[in-house]
Amino acid sequence: MALSVPAGYEPLHARSLPGYLAGLPPLAARLGGRPEDWRVHEASDGNVNQVFRVHGPSGDVCVKQSLPYVRLVGESWPLALERIDFEHLALLEHGRHTGRRVPEVLHHDPRLFLIVVECLTPHIILREGMTRGIRYPRFAGQVADYLARSLFFTSSLALSAEEKKGQVAAFCANTAMCRIMEDMVFTEPYQVHPRNSWTSPALDGLASELRADVPLKLAAFRLKRHYLDTAEALIHGDLHTGSIMVTQEDTRIIDQEFAFCGPMAFDVGSLLAHLLLGFFSQEGHSTAREPREDYAEWVLETVEALWSSFHDTFLQLWDAHGLGAGDPAVLLTTEAERSALLQERRAFLQRLLEQSMAYAGAELLRRVFGLAHTLDLERIADLERRAACEARCVQLGRSLLVETGRFRTLFDVTAAARALVARPRREQVA
Repeated sequence: MALSVPAGYEPLHARSLPGYLAGLPPLAARLGGRPEDWRVHEASDGNVNQVFRVHGPSGDVCVKQSLPYVRLVGESWPLALERIDFEHLALLEHGRHTGRRVPEVLHHDPRLFLIVVECLTPHIILREGMTRGIRYPRFAGQVADYLARSLFFTSSLALSAEEKKGQVAAFCANTAMCRIMEDMVFTEPYQVHPRNSWTSPALDGLASELRADVPLKLAAFRLKRHYLDTAEALIHGDLHTGSIMVTQEDTRIIDQEFAFCGPMAFDVGSLLAHLLLGFFSQEGHSTAREPREDYAEWVLETVEALWSSFHDTFLQLWDAHGLGAGDPAVLLTTEAERSALLQERRAFLQRLLEQSMAYAGAELLRRVFGLAHTLDLERIADLERRAACEARCVQLGRSLLVETGRFRTLFDVTAAARALVARPRREQVA
């Protein structure tokens, strides 16, 4: 399929990048030395864009550029170049509220549809670290702080009506990226579709059950309507363990090209799903020399700590920085009314949790049966063990999506996850 690109656009590559950066004095000074001294390394780990790390004698930068198609699939799937512009806007907006939880933007080129950001070193992708069994003691608190601040300060709880509507307008044209989510999360996994794949033949039966499960498909489409119709906050739009870079001390959020004004629960639920997926995958990575039971328990404790910290931080921000157009505090000023206000705020977060659990269920299902899989599971070489881990993801995912009311707290979810892993062990012993 012929691809249409605007005049002046061309994809950069490892050979052309040094010349391009040399023409930008602040970036050239940051790298130091001469262009021939710079080392370029392609680091395109994601599904959509191309990414390069450029290292010079004095420093380094990260260059991210939109391609006119989905990188994972190729030119048969054209995609709007403007997604990098929305990522640029989201980085600036979330950076205002979360500080160094997102990388610093150093340059934006609307002609070449690229951004240059600080190079995060010695950070690695969280999913990679979890697959290796590495613990990150500060991750839960730092990512909870990012979530609470990015969601609260871009919502009507903190913004005036004019600010909120302006924000929605600025991001409403990111329709191509939203359409990917609309299709790949809520529609394609529940039908026969050429982009779907799974661990076959072990999961063929589960795939057929999924496509015949009427309550599940209805729940997925109710959630899709919520995703389409809700513009609560400026969300990351694809927050998972592959879009977070970490060290033992620091957590950074990357890959904001899916950003738009949508439901807060989509970000929260997506991240919870991928932590749960990481938990279920640990048994597939476990060996006699490196058992993963203790690490798997750390993952679930991280899930619990993340929600608890997010909940408390969100309430603190609301109490200190409320009075946006959507905050009823302006009407509730007496001591008795303040008590009612606190109850309302807690009820808001309870609804957010329930919605997040439903989104987590949909995300678990699509990562097993849809197009975009994750290395947590894909690196399990033994297909029988991988399928067993994936089947548990499916079982919990369906429960979260269809039977959300069963889970009143996040501890209910982690208890269900533990039970799914423990059950086969008990049956094996028996």
